[in-house]
Amino acid sequence: MTIQIFTVGGYQEIGRNMTAVKVDDDVIILDIGLHLEHYIQYSDDDNNILTVKTLGRAGAIPNVEPIEHLIKNVRAIIPSHAHLDHCGAIPFLANHFNAEVLCTPFTKNVLDAIITDQKKKLKKKIIGIPPNHKHKINENITIELINVTHSTPQTSIIAVHTRYGTILYANDFKLDETPTLGEKTNLARLKEIGNSGKVICLIMECLYADMNDKMPSELIAKQMLEQAVEECDKDNALIITTFSSHIARLKTIKEIAKKHKRKPVFLGRSMHKYIMAAEDTGLINFKDSEVINFKSLVKKKLRKIMQDGKEKYLIVCTGHQGEKRSVLYTIMKQEGFLEQGDVVIFSSNVIPTETTIKNREEMEIQRS
Repeated sequence: MTIQIFTVGGYQEIGRNMTAVKVDDDVIILDIGLHLEHYIQYSDDDNNILTVKTLGRAGAIPNVEPIEHLIKNVRAIIPSHAHLDHCGAIPFLANHFNAEVLCTPFTKNVLDAIITDQKKKLKKKIIGIPPNHKHKINENITIELINVTHSTPQTSIIAVHTRYGTILYANDFKLDETPTLGEKTNLARLKEIGNSGKVICLIMECLYADMNDKMPSELIAKQMLEQAVEECDKDNALIITTFSSHIARLKTIKEIAKKHKRKPVFLGRSMHKYIMAAEDTGLINFKDSEVINFKSLVKKKLRKIMQDGKEKYLIVCTGHQGEKRSVLYTIMKQEGFLEQGDVVIFSSNVIPTETTIKNREEMEIQRS
């Protein structure tokens, strides 16, 4: 048997996920992600075009030097889902390899948006493969994208089928039997592969996997968010901060805004990228909402909201991790915007890293 697995990034940190699998003389890359804490300090400025050299020095992208000897053998790059710590470095590093990118349509659209935003051009195509479909790379390798529920749409457990057996790559998922967007996990196919006797390796990583607990369904999160908004004063500003990649949560927020006769306004570049990608994939329709990207336009919109009356809007933005360059931080610093009685709902957990926990604590102190 001649299979080798190279753990390039993400195995000792949160972020920069990247794994190389060598089958005889053929190599595929699973995920090429960003280290978000190191990346975010460069990513929020308008018209800021980033380079591999800049991101490399910052420790924001995987170090590919350990697999330099494999570069000519790489046949495909397969990101498992659209979170930046798994796919965000592809626009910067894909040209390092002479290989196509294979992923689900939503992930493809997110990558296309980043490539356009960063004015990059890939040598090879990004090919969209529907969830639960196979793609034959060559006689040695066939990959299968098995749908699994997660906090971003069309996430895949990647099955790498070879003549020696199957490798399962299950990086990030949330087994949810009542998702509010998209299909449930394809448990039938996972059971079929598991019972086949052909699985020779499982690569699995998921935050909080060490906790002996059950993750609540997104349906429960939806009900909690609805209740939180119900309890808010109708005459004050209402801001909800969450992950821009959490399309199901954003859909819920839009529906809540409509119910409470507030206009939903989604602010920030990452919100814009993910919402447009979801619309292009046909997952949502946000035509009745405002989605504003650049910071200069965000500040202009905040002034307009103050003039019109903050009670008429529901503002949605990132910043829930305490990022100092986020839209929420901009709102906090906007003179006269936040007043006594205004409500900010944090619809997310804190990513458990030292920097993020510290940033969030500092934001909480400033808010109080």
